Amino acid sequence: MTSSDEPVLLLSGAGLPSWIWEGTRELLAPRPTAVAPRPSPDGAALADYVEAALGAAPWERFAVVAHSAGAVVGAELARRAPERVRALLAVCAVVPRPGGSFVSSMPFPQRHVLSLAMRFAGTRPPDSAIRRGLTTGLDDGTAERIVDAFVPEAVGLYRGQVGDGELRLPRGYVTTLEDREIAPALQRRFAANLGSPWQASLDTGHLPMLEDTASFTRAVTRFLDARG
Repeated sequence: MTSSDEPVLLLSGAGLPSWIWEGTRELLAPRPTAVAPRPSPDGAALADYVEAALGAAPWERFAVVAHSAGAVVGAELARRAPERVRALLAVCAVVPRPGGSFVSSMPFPQRHVLSLAMRFAGTRPPDSAIRRGLTTGLDDGTAERIVDAFVPEAVGLYRGQVGDGELRLPRGYVTTLEDREIAPALQRRFAANLGSPWQASLDTGHLPMLEDTASFTRAVTRFLDARG
């Protein structure tokens, strides 16, 4: 298998629908792709997210492209199935240090605000917060589709601790420079947590696969080819 036909498993950020990847999948063709589903949010643990993702990959070996909170799942998937996951590309993503979690990765006081919000209001942000953070750079119609499609995740996705094992596979990180959901400076910290020797940046908000599909897909392809 060459890098040009290696399958890719796509992991969406928290609450986001699978259709955000449609344009990217078209441009990556004929490379095989699949989008990982999420488990039922009722009491799901991080391990359930990992198992759902692994079950969506029908190939013996594949690369992972993980967006936002999806990188928590992607990194843990790489730890638990190192014989199958050949590379990991994180996109404007939260990457905990070994033994950490999504919540513990947030800077003070954001992690405490997030914990309180999940305790009292659940894991679905207000529509205004989704528009202000996630949908920056998108046209109004697409932004409203994101708001309407957003679903709450299980608390376990945010509080589940990743393993403490070192990631021993090719890794990359794409920083989005106009991001209002995860600031570029914080993204650079997460890139350091991942230990990414390959890095790229895009002049987009938090959903580059929708805002600039062509540039985003080229970045994905460059990463896959560079470590191919």
